[in-house]
Amino acid sequence: MSGVTMDKPLVADSAPEPAHSLRQARLPRWTPAAVAAGAVAVGTGIGIGAGLGSRIQWGLIAGALYVIATYVLAASVEGRRQAKDRLATSLVWACFVLAVVPLVSLVRETVSRGVKVLDGNFLSHSMAGVLTIQPGGGVYHAIIGTLEQVGIATAIAAPIGLLTAVYLVEYGRGRLAKAVTFFVDVMTGIPSIVAGLFVLSFWIIMLDFGYSGFAGSMALAILMMPVVVRSTEEMLKLVPNELREASLALGVPKWRTILKVVLPTAIGGIATGVMLAVARIAGETAPIVLLVFGSQVINNNPFDGAQSSLPYYIYEQWAAGNAASYDRAWAGALVLIAFVMILNLVARGVARWKAPK
Repeated sequence: MSGVTMDKPLVADSAPEPAHSLRQARLPRWTPAAVAAGAVAVGTGIGIGAGLGSRIQWGLIAGALYVIATYVLAASVEGRRQAKDRLATSLVWACFVLAVVPLVSLVRETVSRGVKVLDGNFLSHSMAGVLTIQPGGGVYHAIIGTLEQVGIATAIAAPIGLLTAVYLVEYGRGRLAKAVTFFVDVMTGIPSIVAGLFVLSFWIIMLDFGYSGFAGSMALAILMMPVVVRSTEEMLKLVPNELREASLALGVPKWRTILKVVLPTAIGGIATGVMLAVARIAGETAPIVLLVFGSQVINNNPFDGAQSSLPYYIYEQWAAGNAASYDRAWAGALVLIAFVMILNLVARGVARWKAPK
């Protein structure tokens, strides 16, 4: 039996084809920054060449150029699909800048004008015996009024809002819960002047009580309650149902489960919501103008007599219409912004401190 011989050696039928690259061409990481810088330079040049005096117009031109240039470069290098993604990203950045620019401009203008008279004397004196056309005086009486009015409003609105949210999340069923939710939604959009008019007609006209800081606090509490209810309700809904079920399975009553399990878990978000609601009402002017009546002297009793506040002080000084009062109004606005900023920082700190580990 003879062996099998092969006339030709075993060779591959064809040469292996080169592997296609799975990586698509991409623009460098520094491209967006370079495009933005170029858009700003070109937009500025167009604005100057066209005789446009407003820098806002220059910025709008630069923003449009940035979006267009980003899309064109991405489409030519990365393809149309990636270009659409970069177009959406550039539009988001452009909208972000448009939202931040007014805020930065507002803070810059307030700081530059407010620091002219903002010092220790301004923070520790009232307007008692000071003419509006003369320099001097301070904002101490308005700070006292704001702290007392906002504190009383928080003491009224926070417990009511918290208990309402607990009812809606843990117990609310049927028509009553739907009605409460509906009225909370309605109160969320109520104008502040309406709340002031309600308290004015009921507390001052019908019940014949005088103007006071407490009257302003009641109007502020009306504005604050729906914000507390909504924020607390959303925080309670984020608590996992497994925690409630585990507690109830151990025989713990529902009220104790809410008190010891649900609320501690959501306390960080609840505190943040309350602080944000406080920051919202701290700058309300319309109900304060109607109800506290204003005062040039220090009134430490919010339940008796007219009282001032920071929003009313700013309105009062600006209405005086002279250079000295304008400076005091800007300084009062700076103090109010600092007060709101401190509240927001406290809210973030409490949320981080009390967040579940």
